Amino acid sequence: MISDFLYKYYIDPIRLGEPYNVVDTLTYALILVLSVYLVYRWLKHSGISLDGPFILATIPYVVLGGLLRVVEDTGMISSDLRFLLITPLIFFLVFFIAAAALVLSRFLEKKGLIPRFRPFYGGIGAGLSAAAALLLTWYGLTYTTIDLVVLGSILLIAAATSLGVMGLLQYVFRWEFAADPLYRLLIIGQMLDASATGYGIDLGPIPYQEVHVVGSALIRWTGTAFSLFPLKLAVVIPAIYILEMYKKEGNREFANLVLLAMITVGLAPGVRDMVRMVLHV
Repeated sequence: MISDFLYKYYIDPIRLGEPYNVVDTLTYALILVLSVYLVYRWLKHSGISLDGPFILATIPYVVLGGLLRVVEDTGMISSDLRFLLITPLIFFLVFFIAAAALVLSRFLEKKGLIPRFRPFYGGIGAGLSAAAALLLTWYGLTYTTIDLVVLGSILLIAAATSLGVMGLLQYVFRWEFAADPLYRLLIIGQMLDASATGYGIDLGPIPYQEVHVVGSALIRWTGTAFSLFPLKLAVVIPAIYILEMYKKEGNREFANLVLLAMITVGLAPGVRDMVRMVLHV
């Protein structure tokens, strides 16, 4: 039955908080690829340049997605609305929030009410992220805790590994283009994700598990969650080189959008996992 298939592989993992499976992982990957292309076409049609400043202005919405995911983790929302804050639905929610903010910003710019739309667009995302962070801080102070040791440990590991990767690319590989802020954000996001997962599973004060198919298989095989670091590097380093070559062929805007997607799938879960562990939820 089609309904049984949908419940087994798509609905139940969301509703019951189960780990990802091969079917939904491949489906969401295909949706991500299609979404990147459709967003690219929409932005081109709207006359919005996919340059570095625009990508940077979008990063607060990536952080917002991670923070909203923790709001669901806390159990503050008990109604079915909480499913909007669970992957993959949260990606659509944050996309619509960002799209609405972008449309509003462009409208205000065209009306001459703001000089440039990018700072206003990014400011909306930053303000929403700050509001979500304040809500989670209140929750931690009121109901659970705010574990600064966990916060400091994860940030220290992420900073050390990020600097190590940046140094490797710039001073050993001699990739001067690796100093691009967007590539650095990609490295930081992916290293934060690996750091939070590694710390949470191997060293964290309360038990956590890896829910992604490839990651969980690697952890079972190696016996440590810190094995995610070489997995991340095996993807990130070739991706940076390929994206740079793609840019040099004149496809800079599409490469930037792919880069944003890669930043998102690292930074958003990294923020979520770190904040979740800090709050012990």
